[in-house]
Amino acid sequence: QVQLVESGGGLVQAGGSLRLSCAASGNIFSNMHWYRQAPGKQREFVASITSSSSTVYADSVKGRFTISRDSAKNTVYLQMNSLKPEDTAVYYCKRGLLWGQGTQVTVSS
Repeated sequence: QVQLVESGGGLVQAGGSLRLSCAASGNIFSNMHWYRQAPGKQREFVASITSSSSTVYADSVKGRFTISRDSAKNTVYLQMNSLKPEDTAVYYCKRGLLWGQGTQVTVSS
C-alpha cells in the first residue's frame, strides 16, 4: 500500500522560503497534488503535477510556489518562495484518494 509522508515544514519569516517534500512508498507515476488547510478554514488546492510534469497552481500561489517531482526518488516537492502570513497552514500531499499526514508551515509577519 502506498503511503505519503510530508516533511520540510517549519517557522519562517514573511518573505522567506521553504521546500516541502512528499515521499511516496510506492511509485508516483500519477498526478500528485498539494493542498493546505489553515485554522478554521476548509482545505484548499495549492498545486498539481501530472505524470508528464504539467503543472497547475492556485491563483494565490502562482509565481511564488513551484511543484516538481523526482520519479527516481518517488518524491514530489513544493518550493515556496516569498512566503506570506496567509500561507500559514498545514500542507498535505495527495495522490488519488490517499492523503499524507500533513506538515505545518507557519509564516510570521
